[in-house]
Amino acid sequence: MTDFPTSLTGGCEGCKNSPELDFHFDFAYQPIVDLRSRSVFAHEALVRGVNGEGAESILSRVGDHNRYRFDQLCRTRAISTAASLNMGEHLSINFLPNAVYRPQLCIRSTLEAARTHNFPLERLIFETVETEHIGSNHHLTHILREYREFGFKTAIDDFGAGYSGLALLADFQPDLIKLDMALVRNVHRDRARQAIVRGVVAMCTELGIAVIAEGIEHAEERDFLADCGIYLMQGYWFAKPAFKSLAQVDPGVWQNA
Repeated sequence: MTDFPTSLTGGCEGCKNSPELDFHFDFAYQPIVDLRSRSVFAHEALVRGVNGEGAESILSRVGDHNRYRFDQLCRTRAISTAASLNMGEHLSINFLPNAVYRPQLCIRSTLEAARTHNFPLERLIFETVETEHIGSNHHLTHILREYREFGFKTAIDDFGAGYSGLALLADFQPDLIKLDMALVRNVHRDRARQAIVRGVVAMCTELGIAVIAEGIEHAEERDFLADCGIYLMQGYWFAKPAFKSLAQVDPGVWQNA
């Protein structure tokens, strides 16, 4: 049974006074699979418009004036929807570091949503994008350390797409990193990408970090990455995001894996 912290009271006035959103959104869920067990490890919550419109139709409306409110609603709605879908696997939620002022206070609504919907904290993964602009790695690593204390898993998305990834790993080792799809695309044909991926896998193995390859679209990509020791994967090869539902993985995708 999950033990939820009970000492988080109060809040920052800036958070309390942030305006209500003037738009609505929903989620699609895409599975992250484990090749070893041929099963779903997690589902990533991907923001969508209320009629399934792409993420940009929503993210383009997020700015300094409503970033906090949007980030909070993303967390709570992703959890409530996952619970309503009877999700038994991990739930991966993207968060915005610039929307987190004080981690212990800003996490209160997330904890309340998990408690209300009986969603175990240890099945929550919070992932942030390496390329999102933040003032320094110190703020992000502080957030990630606090989240780990609460029992959440942490992940860095799009690893390899920015310039701060290695410096970030030196300061904090998340549970997971997600290889940027630019490194994954046609990796079986590209010696430079192959060398980079092998180097990342070796580094993460030594640091105790699991690697997820995202953007898998071909069996050849799947097979090369599996040979490198990557078993957690995500992409259209396995399943496209399912709007307001959990995507089913066709048994045929495992063939010859």
